[in-house]
Amino acid sequence: MTLNHPLDRPVWSALTTRLAALAIRAERGGAVRLDPDIGVFAAAADGSPDSRAALDALCRRYPGAGLVEPEGAPIVSVLPDLAVVSRAACLQMTAAALTPGEPGDPDVLTLSEADAEEMLALAILTRPGPFRKGTLRLGGFVGVRRDGRLIAMAGERMKVDGFSELSGVCTHPDFRGQGLAGTLSRIIVARILARGEQAFLHAYAEHATTIAFYEGLGFSGRARMTYTVLDGPAD
Repeated sequence: MTLNHPLDRPVWSALTTRLAALAIRAERGGAVRLDPDIGVFAAAADGSPDSRAALDALCRRYPGAGLVEPEGAPIVSVLPDLAVVSRAACLQMTAAALTPGEPGDPDVLTLSEADAEEMLALAILTRPGPFRKGTLRLGGFVGVRRDGRLIAMAGERMKVDGFSELSGVCTHPDFRGQGLAGTLSRIIVARILARGEQAFLHAYAEHATTIAFYEGLGFSGRARMTYTVLDGPAD
């Protein structure tokens, strides 16, 4: 399998370039792991024994790592001593332009460290994907409040050459159906496009409604990926 595009292995691409300052490198190189306070993602440079050993060491030191690899070649298959918590098929999608949309909600706010606890609580409730208290450090998050309560948000996550990832899109169940996810997603994607980049994201392949939602914004499928969550050493 030839992997030449930066999105073929987005975690490795991001943590060795634009997000390198937020990454932990293995002592002997060959693997990287996002700061655990910020996120779960880890990756090896390649499938060589040295790289696999480096990734193994990082995953043991920081349990709960998440790997995003091309479907059919999840590198976790060569880490037999680490327990697999879960594995899910994802669709990687990209957008070079937004479809025409309605004007955004006038109450959209820029979120900051002061909102971190509420952001984490909303993510735990709605499960948009891996999220930590420090995830907001990955990109400018925006949100909507009603009666002082954070009810929706969206932001950026992985950043590779020429691409930034839309992520953390979620709405409290009590406020769904009001177009908030679309409004916030458009704001984030518009910012990415204005920088001369393309937007990308990862959606669970089994979530047809979610994929259709993003297609409605202008995204199209690029590649099938596998998201694997690892624990510590297997029993």
